[in-house]
Amino acid sequence: MPKILIVGGGYAGFYTAWKLEKHLRRGEAEIVMVDPLPYMTYLPFLPEVAAGSIEARHTVVSHRRHLTRTTMITAKVTKIDHAHKTATITPEGGEPYELAYDQIVVTAGSVSRTFPIPGIAENAVGLKSVEEAVYVRDTLISNFEKAAALPAGDPLRQRLLTVVVVGGGFAGIETFAELRSLASALVGQYPEISFDETQFHLIEAMGRIMPEVSLPTSEWVLKDLAQRGANVHLETQVTSAVDGVVETSTGLSLPSGLIVWTAGVMANPAVVRGSDLPVEPRGRITTQADLRVVDGETVVEGAWAAGDIAAVPDKTGGLPDGTCVPNAQHAVRQAKRLAKNIVAVLRGDAPVDYYHKNLGAVAGLGLYNGVFQSGKFALKGFLAWVAHRGYHGLAMPTWERKWRVLWGWWHNLWLGRDTVQLEAVQTPRAFFEAFASRPKPPVEAPVEQAAPESQKSAAADAQVEAAAVQPK
Repeated sequence: MPKILIVGGGYAGFYTAWKLEKHLRRGEAEIVMVDPLPYMTYLPFLPEVAAGSIEARHTVVSHRRHLTRTTMITAKVTKIDHAHKTATITPEGGEPYELAYDQIVVTAGSVSRTFPIPGIAENAVGLKSVEEAVYVRDTLISNFEKAAALPAGDPLRQRLLTVVVVGGGFAGIETFAELRSLASALVGQYPEISFDETQFHLIEAMGRIMPEVSLPTSEWVLKDLAQRGANVHLETQVTSAVDGVVETSTGLSLPSGLIVWTAGVMANPAVVRGSDLPVEPRGRITTQADLRVVDGETVVEGAWAAGDIAAVPDKTGGLPDGTCVPNAQHAVRQAKRLAKNIVAVLRGDAPVDYYHKNLGAVAGLGLYNGVFQSGKFALKGFLAWVAHRGYHGLAMPTWERKWRVLWGWWHNLWLGRDTVQLEAVQTPRAFFEAFASRPKPPVEAPVEQAAPESQKSAAADAQVEAAAVQPK
């Protein structure tokens, strides 16, 4: 029975396995998925997780619960030797071992693209994982609590209430707008803090934001953000973030209590560098439109790739470099086509090219506000926000997860967003360690108290009586 190895359990990997389970007959092939995480994260919901609008666990899909016919291995793939059709599996804390396969699907996704800017690695946080989104949410709320205890005008108070987001693409704008919305809601709960004290800055190196939408739509978003007290700095680059102070190419100096980095993504370098599959200049695995890996014009038999890690040709001709952009829409649709193509090849049929015409772009900009663009048609405000939630609510895989997300939205409609922060979850053993390392007080011997005179007299009389009856 042929073995299909899927490297990566994100969008593309999860959907490939999910659809293979649907299309393959029992015993037709064995499916094995390797990923260091036991779940898939629905990334478009991360800004809402950061804003407290969605429960973090509801944005992830358990591999083992929903992939019942797939063998799951929670580990990293540290090497792909396709010439011998083996992959090196490295479990956490265990010894590496080799796994043989017949077909390999590389869907290891992408990571945040960073630059060697001083202080960024030490002081910024990305937004590519649910853990990062939870950290951002808890940090912002915790900063409000700390700032409320400080006097007005204190420099630390100003730093704690300053948020900087780097990157003006969809992820950056959605994160920026959602955090601004959360902060506006928090002001009502902290009478010690005024709205004007909360400072939000977005830094974008290009001359515009959100290149996926038209220029008039992006300009509307800028005006909307400005009306909500947010500052957007275009044609500006971050030059330093040492000690949490963001310095820019235009001379800005912004001491910040929260720096979020959303300035683009890059194909997972650990998987790409550890593979003998062909790679294009931008570091992605080269594929044909049918998602088979190609080396020049030669098809690499038994190798497939999809999602952010793959350079998939754009058959619509609408993109400048001729390849599909790394986003959720393409990853999901490529995975569905890839699963069908693998089944076709196993059954001796020809694979079909991936073709997807972009139906539009939708973004949430905080509660009851959003933007939608399809061609020249654009929606703004409340209706766009409804379209945003409607689209992503339906796109969330499995009805079990859809229901959890929709139920959470329904609760928030009546109860408001949950603004309790659990920042200490990041260091759960801190309290235990502090108590365990504390010196114990010495244990003193109990002091015998003197008996009352009445008790002494009674004891003496008892001793006399006992001596009188003892035999001589």
